[in-house]
Amino acid sequence: MRKQGIMICGHGSRSKAAESEFGLLAAGLRKRLPEIPVEYGFLEYSAPNIHMGLDALKEAGVENIVAVPGMLFAATHTKNDIPSVLTTYQQKNPKLHIKYGRELGLHPQMILAFERRILDSLSLSHVHNGDLYDTLLVVVGRGTSDTFANAEVAKLTRIVTEDLGFGWSETVYSGVTFPSVGQGLEKICRLGYKKVVVAPYFLFTGRLIDRIYNYVDLVAREHSEIEFYKAHYLADQDHVIDTFIERIDEAKVGKHTNDHDHMQKFKDRLKRGDINIHHHHAEYKPSVDPYDDEVVHDHGHSHDHEHSHDHDHEHHHKHGVYKHISHPNGPRTMIDEGVCCCFMSQFPDQVIEEQRQINLKNGKKNNREKL
Repeated sequence: MRKQGIMICGHGSRSKAAESEFGLLAAGLRKRLPEIPVEYGFLEYSAPNIHMGLDALKEAGVENIVAVPGMLFAATHTKNDIPSVLTTYQQKNPKLHIKYGRELGLHPQMILAFERRILDSLSLSHVHNGDLYDTLLVVVGRGTSDTFANAEVAKLTRIVTEDLGFGWSETVYSGVTFPSVGQGLEKICRLGYKKVVVAPYFLFTGRLIDRIYNYVDLVAREHSEIEFYKAHYLADQDHVIDTFIERIDEAKVGKHTNDHDHMQKFKDRLKRGDINIHHHHAEYKPSVDPYDDEVVHDHGHSHDHEHSHDHDHEHHHKHGVYKHISHPNGPRTMIDEGVCCCFMSQFPDQVIEEQRQINLKNGKKNNREKL
């Protein structure tokens, strides 16, 4: 019988804490699956990269690999980048058989994990109907140019609002799309609620989480009449581990539907010539720019554009411009607030100048301390 192994594919972060937390997730899976080798790797920023993790499985004698994305939603990383890396590796190692699973998504266990974090922030073990009618919920999603991935965050907001019975709720995004966290928080303060829970639907820590919590602190200082509660990100809760186990089992037997067969869809696009296989993601290079982080470097751009493969520098590739890049409540509101250079380059000069004038009018300082 061919030996099986598990590969968990993450995005990567320049936050060492995020790397460590992803490692804890893999450790949790190893504890639950003691008979099966489990490795993990990242697309970029962090080591080990995905190739390294696959190499470790191969060296352990594994021939059948089940790879699952450590991603909450199916945007470009899940649909294109990880399949590209896995396909490249498969081509170089034809004796291996790699199956690819689906994202964590809005699995019931993930929703339970998220609701647990929200209740913990309020120091509650449970709620009765009416307990939270005086409280507003703000769900913070990652944000991408993939409309359907963004819509899943809004769907999550509605599910949790009804499950727990919040008086009102809003969905905001930490990058790329709109409304941005800052804009969203400023607007909800006008609704009259005296208690606000801000809940990031994120797996792990990182600069994005720091930025979100710092925005909450900033708005809280300006609105002392409102009590803000910051929910913890998901991390390696048992509910999250349970979801990974189910996604692994689905991939083993090919249980996922056509809608969630990301590898087959990737191969179909590849065959049509809609996309190309890229190799840069598999090649980890140490960070050289402390601000070129995952903060807004979302890759929600289309990956059918050209990439520079000059690996003397990390992660050079051209970004497709997000169609709502100039939206008044979107990422332009973060101009001069630590947005990475590759994303800043998407803004037309006119938009940058307009936003700086708006910021000055509203009392914001250019180049203020990064949130």
